[in-house]
Amino acid sequence: MNADNTFWIGVHLRLSAARILALPIRVHSRSYVAHNDFMSSAVEIPLSMLVVFASAKLLCELFERLGQPGIVGEILAGILIGPHVLGWMAPNDVLRVLSDLGVMFLLFRVGLEVKASELLRVGGSATVVAIAGVILPFAMGWGISTLWGEPNIESIFTGAAMVATSVGITAQVLAARGLLDTRAARVILAAAVVDDVLGLIVLALVSDLAHGAVRYLDVALTGGLAIGFTLFVAKFGTRAVRRVMPRVQARLALAEGEFALAMTLLFALSVVAVYAGVAAIVGAFLAGMALSESAEQRLTDLTNGVAELLVPFFLAGIGLHFDTAAFTTPSTLGLAALILLAAIVSKFLACGLASLRMGRRDAVRIGVGMIPRGEVGMVVAQIGLNMRVMSESVYGIIVFMSVATTLIAPPLLKLAFKGEPPSPSEEVLRLG
Repeated sequence: MNADNTFWIGVHLRLSAARILALPIRVHSRSYVAHNDFMSSAVEIPLSMLVVFASAKLLCELFERLGQPGIVGEILAGILIGPHVLGWMAPNDVLRVLSDLGVMFLLFRVGLEVKASELLRVGGSATVVAIAGVILPFAMGWGISTLWGEPNIESIFTGAAMVATSVGITAQVLAARGLLDTRAARVILAAAVVDDVLGLIVLALVSDLAHGAVRYLDVALTGGLAIGFTLFVAKFGTRAVRRVMPRVQARLALAEGEFALAMTLLFALSVVAVYAGVAAIVGAFLAGMALSESAEQRLTDLTNGVAELLVPFFLAGIGLHFDTAAFTTPSTLGLAALILLAAIVSKFLACGLASLRMGRRDAVRIGVGMIPRGEVGMVVAQIGLNMRVMSESVYGIIVFMSVATTLIAPPLLKLAFKGEPPSPSEEVLRLG
C-alpha cells in the first residue's frame, strides 16, 4: 500500500467517524487537509525506506540460505513489491536519490580495494574489450530491431541501450566474493569505465541523429574531456591524495577527519565527472581508487556501514522498474526474447573473444562480467522515450532486457569464478 492510499483511507475513516458523531467538520476543513498533506509527505521517506530495505534484506537472506547470490534476491524484491506485481511501491524521487547514493558508495567502496597502478596495467586489454563490447551489441540491437520492422531511429536507440555495462552489479558480486584482486576482475572494472565513456559518445551521436544533425565537434570535445578526466585522475589521483590528505587531516579537529575528507573527495569527483561527461559513479570509483593506497581501516569500516544501508536501494530500485509491457502481445514478447538473447550473447562473445589471449578461463569470466546492463540501459531508453523516438512497448522491452541481464549475471559470475579463492589480503564484503 503506498502513501497516497494510506492518506485517502485515513480521510475516509475520519469523515465516516465525523458523520456518525455529527461533528462540524467543514469549519476545520482547510487545516485538516493541510495537516494530512503534511502527514502524507512526512511518512513517504520512512515508509519507502522501510518497505524497500526490509523486503530487499529478507529476500537477500533467503537467497543466501539457498546458496545463491544475495543481490539476485534484492533485485527480485524490487520486482515483487513493484507496481507490476504486488503494487506496494512504485519508483519515486526518494528511492531514486537513495539508489543513486547507493551505487555511488558501492563504486567508491570498490575503488578503495583497487590500486590505480594495477588498473592502468590492464588498460590496453580493457580498452580492446570495451570497444568490442560496444560494436557488436550495438550492431545486433540495431539489426534485430530493424529486421523486426521498427523505425530506424528507434532501432538505433535500441542498439545504444545495449552498449553500456552496469559496473555496479559485477563489482558487487566480485567484492562479495573477495575477487577484486584477480586479473579478470581488474580488466572488467577498467573495461566498464572505458565502456561508460564510449557509451556516452554513442548516446551523443544517437541523440544528435534524433534531432536531425550530428555535431561532430561537440561529440569529439565531450569524448576527449571524459577520457582526459578519467586518465588524469587514474594516473595522478593516488599520488596527489597521498601527499595532501595526511597534511590536511593533521590540521583537523574533527573526530572522523579522514572520513569527512574522503566524502568530500567522493562528492567532488562525482560532480566533476558529470561535468566532464561521464557518470557520477565513475567519479566515485576514481575517488575510492585515489584513496586506496593511503586509506586507514577506520575509513573502510565507516564506508562499509554507509554502503550496507544504501546499496539495497540501488539493487531493489532496478527491480522496481521491471515493466510487463514486454509481455502484452506475442509480437512484443518475441522481440523482447530476441533482444534479451542478443544482449547476453553479444557482450559475452565480443568481450570474451577480445580477451581470449589472456586464456579461456579469464575470457569467459570477462565475457560474463560485462553482461549486466542494469540502470544504464534504462537511462538510454528513458532518453529515447522523452525524445518521442521510442514507443512505450519498445521502452518496456529495453527495461525488461536491462533487469533480466542484471538478474542473470550474478549466478553466471558465481559459476565462472567457481574454485577461485579470495585474495588473502582482501576482505570479503557482503554489501547489499
